[in-house]
Amino acid sequence: MSYQLLNYQREAKETELYDTRLGLAMHLALADESGVFQPLNQNFGVLFAKAHSLPDGFLVAKALKKTWICQGKEKFYIIGIRVNADGTLDETSVGSILVFETENFIQYQELPLLHLSEMPLMDVQLAYTDEGYQIRWLDSCDQAYQVTTPSLDHVDETKKVAIQWQPLLEVATDIEGAIPRNSLTISEEQGDYLQKKLITPHHIAVDLPDEVVVENMEELTTMKATLRYSDGSSRQAGIDWFDLPASATEKAFVAKGQVHQEHFSFPIATYRADPCIGKWQGEYYFIATNDYDDNRSLYIRKAKTIAGLVTAQEMKILDSEMYPEIANLLWAPEFHIINDRLYIFHGATPGPFEEEQSHVMALKEGGNPLVLADWQRPQKVVKADGSPLITGGITLDMTVIKDSGRIYAAWSQRQFFPVDLGAWIYFAELNPDQPWQLLTEPVVLAKPDYGWDNNHTFVDEGPYALYRGEDIYLTISGAAVDSSYCVGYLKAKVGSDLLNPAVWEKSNYPLLTSLNVPGEFGPGHNAYVEDEEGNIWNTYHARPGIDAPRSSGIRRVHFDVDGQPILGMTEAMDVNPELSLVQVKVKVK
Repeated sequence: MSYQLLNYQREAKETELYDTRLGLAMHLALADESGVFQPLNQNFGVLFAKAHSLPDGFLVAKALKKTWICQGKEKFYIIGIRVNADGTLDETSVGSILVFETENFIQYQELPLLHLSEMPLMDVQLAYTDEGYQIRWLDSCDQAYQVTTPSLDHVDETKKVAIQWQPLLEVATDIEGAIPRNSLTISEEQGDYLQKKLITPHHIAVDLPDEVVVENMEELTTMKATLRYSDGSSRQAGIDWFDLPASATEKAFVAKGQVHQEHFSFPIATYRADPCIGKWQGEYYFIATNDYDDNRSLYIRKAKTIAGLVTAQEMKILDSEMYPEIANLLWAPEFHIINDRLYIFHGATPGPFEEEQSHVMALKEGGNPLVLADWQRPQKVVKADGSPLITGGITLDMTVIKDSGRIYAAWSQRQFFPVDLGAWIYFAELNPDQPWQLLTEPVVLAKPDYGWDNNHTFVDEGPYALYRGEDIYLTISGAAVDSSYCVGYLKAKVGSDLLNPAVWEKSNYPLLTSLNVPGEFGPGHNAYVEDEEGNIWNTYHARPGIDAPRSSGIRRVHFDVDGQPILGMTEAMDVNPELSLVQVKVKVK
């Protein structure tokens, strides 16, 4: 068996949902022997052009047009025309094409721009033959040419020949907005892997022995089922038994139950954005940006369980009247424990947005997190020499990363003067004894250089670390805080030199968008917490309607067959209701 892989672009939809900047990217769909193409990645792009950086750091958004996929000698190659974000001619790359290589259509390596002509290009195609790579192009004068080259890093323009341009073969598909480009045949193994990575997994089976022998009834209550998913991943889940014998003396019976699942309706809190749940001394605490009062106060909830936070009472622990330097925009609070002390990292300003800066507030020794008076005065985060993180700009969304005994901070920083550069992700080592002070000079980890994170606004923000095996995923949110808001990630290895930007790999496409979960628009600004069963929960905000207020949600994080986080798995996909009822024969010794 083999698959057909379709490369296509998308028509722009409403600006709020899927505009030109997103449509001008490579999209993929897969067809099996039925010939029906299924869109991958929720019909969202998987390959975007990087923004062009000017000498002063200003980013000029770019897009990718007329993409073409090709099987090379050992890898796959993608070519396309770089254009401005609105699809118009990019004057900085006239006559050149973007070239990417990939082994699996998941990770991509961008190669240098390849120059073909002095004329603007209107279309491009690529084929691999025994003689090498055959590039065909149509220029703005409606002239078509072809050149054959042994590699895609250089073309001898003197060897180009004029040709008759061949129109595209029509590809039948009913994928919403699809503008097909070309398709190629890939192996069953390659197609299966793409489905595992670019289609959200769903629950397909429950593994439980037919018969168990236990010492006592209590042992039965600790029994776990193995839940298997469509991508080959699995996890352990508890069972809520509801049909056990009334008498503890019975030695043989059939136990009936249901796979345990926590249920969280969205939203769990309206007008609450940038939510975070922390665990401190055996209790769970919830905090979030308060959009209801225009970000002028912070409230905390406390409960024994994560589910209990939904209905827990809120207690105010900070507002804009308490300190003159904390007078407005109390943004993105997060709990972090450093050297056995509880801190809240948050943004604040003495007044205007342009003076927003990251702050750290410490809980007093022996203090109660719900008591306002038990929190120390917030400290503005500074560099190692005591100077501000930035002058002529803002910092916010500071988070903590722990690795190999060292404490790091990542945050979003935006330079306004002399030119607005947009919000970038910065990184530095923190002083664990005074976590409002850096130990190292900040380095840049990420810029909003793709169409998905510079859509409507040039913003990378909301970093938060998620640890899985040997990998550190630093999820980030990009674009404007409207329905275009979405979540991508940076990834590095545990134990690597995290202060070296080169060890961090940025995803070319987002993990979570408005297309993932119906009725949730602009999802983002994630934080993660682990429950007593070892499940990781994602707290995030989204909008229950395009123009609805930002509101908090909670969803379990699944990890795919490679250990990559899945943030858009709905409850029905997580535990199939039709598979949730179980039974087992029990013998008590």
